[in-house]
Amino acid sequence: MKKLDTICVQGGYKPKSGEPRVVPIVQSTTYYYEKASELADLFDLKADGYFYTRLANPTVDAFERKLTELDGGVMAIATASGMSATLLAILNIAGAGDNIVASKAIYGGSYNLFSVTLPKYGIECRFFDPDDTEENIEKLVDDKTRAIFAETIANPTIVVLDFEKLANIAKKHKVLFMVDNTLVTPVLCRPLDFGANIVIYSSSKYLDGHAVALGGVIVDGGNFDFSATNRYEEFLKPDESYHGLVYASLGKTAFGVKCRVQMMRDLGAIMSPENAFLTNLGMETLALRMERHCENAKKVAEFLNNHPKVEWVKHPSLKDNKYNALANKYLPNGQGGMMSFGVKGGSEKAAEFMEKLNMIAIVTHVADSRSCVLHPASTTHRQLSSADLIAIGISDNLVRLSVGIENAQDIIDDISQALDNI
Repeated sequence: MKKLDTICVQGGYKPKSGEPRVVPIVQSTTYYYEKASELADLFDLKADGYFYTRLANPTVDAFERKLTELDGGVMAIATASGMSATLLAILNIAGAGDNIVASKAIYGGSYNLFSVTLPKYGIECRFFDPDDTEENIEKLVDDKTRAIFAETIANPTIVVLDFEKLANIAKKHKVLFMVDNTLVTPVLCRPLDFGANIVIYSSSKYLDGHAVALGGVIVDGGNFDFSATNRYEEFLKPDESYHGLVYASLGKTAFGVKCRVQMMRDLGAIMSPENAFLTNLGMETLALRMERHCENAKKVAEFLNNHPKVEWVKHPSLKDNKYNALANKYLPNGQGGMMSFGVKGGSEKAAEFMEKLNMIAIVTHVADSRSCVLHPASTTHRQLSSADLIAIGISDNLVRLSVGIENAQDIIDDISQALDNI
């Protein structure tokens, strides 16, 4: 097996003689065939190829193959955004009357999807505290549970996932274990190696790395046997909308194929070829960038941890962080560039601090090459009630800091002067 940094550069695409060395942008919605039987075979999944870009496209396919290889899965589906990746992954296995069990320490958009939007369509979400015991979390699972969902590192509370605890529950009850791996990428952690079945990304973050391409990805681990449980009836019965195909009969690719030919067919949230090209290009430097993000974040966290105007700091590289042991277990090569910290003086001082920054920008984004900050309680998580914010660990003085790949001392100097001026 090639090393991950080599896959970042060369995975997913191997040109033939005379073909472009770099993955080209195939900006076409449709594809030409000489024989009607060739196109029919594609629709029947008897042959590989492309017939309409809503389902598959060569540029998007190259990106999907690279990420599949990086994560050690069997196939990937690239989507229009990270939110559409999460939505399609859930709808692929859940419908009215079903439920999902999710960590409450997740991105605000995902929390809102699970707590507000999906219940409108009959899908219940049962939230758990990620620090709770395996026994207590397991009590939320019943015969209508279709997935257990969590983030490797939670945005913005920086909770590190205890994979073993949730994987044990998922395996015991034969339920899918889904992990959003956005904030660490497969370079730092491959969730499939620790019991996850499905991996989800907002590719707009570290994978792209430059804040230029919106997108998401669902990676099918191919390690869940749908034929071994009656929990997922749609995988066991013929899909009359797709030639009577029984998805469980496909074996390892059952989840991914169903997601593409049924969910993507009907909902259409496919990644554009140009965004796939840009993300694939960004991923060539992913391993290099993640190394620098981690190095810089560790230095910044140590600085903040010793500053008199900072109430607390959350980054798992810190020895006194409650998730340091889990980080050493699952993220030994680095804990990412994301952190949060509390500015003494509440929300007013937090806002004042951010406005005093010169190089570090206030933006609704994380995990690209440039350092940036945000106040989640008044922006990305403002749709949550005060009680919900407290429940998921977001205080009014919490500043989310995404540490970029600039010189570490320049980042620290900007933070230092901003703190000195409040």
